[in-house]
Amino acid sequence: MPVSTLRRPLRSWLLAGLCACLVALGVGVLLGWATWAGWSLASAGQVIEVEVLPGQGTAEIARAMNAGGVRVPAWAFRAAARLGAQERSFKPGIYRIDERLVLRDLMRKLERGDVLLVEVRLIEGMTWRQFRAALAGTAGLRLRLPGLDDAQLMAALGAPGLAPEGQFMPDTYIVPKGSEDLRVLGLARRAMQQRLDAAWSARAPDLPLASRDDLLVLASLIEKETGLPADRGQVAAVFVNRLRRGMRLQTDPSVIYGLGERFDGRLHRRDLEADGVFNTYRRAGLPPTPICMPGAAAITAAARPAESQALYFVARGDGSSEFSDTLEAHNRAVARYVLGR
Repeated sequence: MPVSTLRRPLRSWLLAGLCACLVALGVGVLLGWATWAGWSLASAGQVIEVEVLPGQGTAEIARAMNAGGVRVPAWAFRAAARLGAQERSFKPGIYRIDERLVLRDLMRKLERGDVLLVEVRLIEGMTWRQFRAALAGTAGLRLRLPGLDDAQLMAALGAPGLAPEGQFMPDTYIVPKGSEDLRVLGLARRAMQQRLDAAWSARAPDLPLASRDDLLVLASLIEKETGLPADRGQVAAVFVNRLRRGMRLQTDPSVIYGLGERFDGRLHRRDLEADGVFNTYRRAGLPPTPICMPGAAAITAAARPAESQALYFVARGDGSSEFSDTLEAHNRAVARYVLGR
């Protein structure tokens, strides 16, 4: 048989094999590209949350994705993770995956640490009890507080023996979803310490306060007694002037705080006459602890009160207060704004 005749089937076989390889390669490339950039990882309208834990490897993350309902083959996830050595930089946290997300975007999301966040709003003037309730009512936090009493909580935060009232800075805190409530309190406590340090360093000369703790207590009274922000410095001045003269502060919010759950919405004469450590009508000086969580403005006012000789103030009924230097002027203000005479 001529050699040329033998070569024709060989060339045809090689050509067919090459075509089959090219087709298979093309299919593989298309399949890989679809997996990488074209396939949605969730069904239409579906939202999946998957948690990546600290220290998890690619295989464990892939299993968590599959268990959560993410539509990505484990081999494809592992292959994509090895591309660019991304698996070594995946950040822990809870991730949101929806129909718009493809594998390429998921890799970037994991590398950036684009996790779901929780916003916690702690408002000026809240008491510790209200703080605890706000944390307990924030969806997305892991709760440890229900299993801790106040002493255990403060010990966990590195402040054993300290009462929690007033120790946390009111603000809006944004933390990764799944964070413990203790993490929020840790942030709020550090923020309060920093604010107090700055205010104490910049305090007015001859302020009749012995320590930052006194400053915090005074700020809490100012927070509760101020209806109009513009009056805050004047309210601070009244309290400071009274402390300098040894006068009782006679502030209703402190008495109300001391009553706790016994407060029925109105202060009665019997409440003002009953002795107690928070009754500033019966006891001289500051109460023993803050009565709420004061905000930054109240702390600043406590450290640097307005220049004023006022010793009294009374609410006008519109949120503002009338300030008086003498008891006679104060009595006239009470007759006008309280008694309506």
